[in-house]
Amino acid sequence: MRKIIKLMIAIIIPFIVSFISSLFTAKTVSTWYPVLVKPFFSPPSWIFGPVWTILFFLMGIALFLIWIKDHKLKKAALIIFGVQLVLNALWSVIFFGLQAPFLAFIEIIFLWFFILLTIVYFYNISKPAAYLLLPYILWVSFAVLLNFGIVLLN
Repeated sequence: MRKIIKLMIAIIIPFIVSFISSLFTAKTVSTWYPVLVKPFFSPPSWIFGPVWTILFFLMGIALFLIWIKDHKLKKAALIIFGVQLVLNALWSVIFFGLQAPFLAFIEIIFLWFFILLTIVYFYNISKPAAYLLLPYILWVSFAVLLNFGIVLLN
């Protein structure tokens, strides 16, 4: 029973970040974002919601797999995971809330680095947890290119 509660909490935590991000995204995603010139490889807007839902769910499962382990690196891994979650939310604040694509581009580089660091720490504790974050870093890698393209074109 205790593991089920931890699993639920671990899944909810990334979705709290998603909710916070949506507060900054919702207002400008239908007004400011559509008028930006985007790279040719920019996906349709409707794809972002489902992709992020899957990624946040996978993050939650990965967090759970680390949380239940007894490992000397667990505390550091959880802190790094927390930092990347904060950076994840901060990107939305900067890009959509402040409407500052260049600053968001700089920030997303830090986010990418902390996702990679999270994967490395998670790998040392639970390989499945690390593997669950691979789609996340791939998507953020794509987002780095998309963000950079938006900076160049606008």
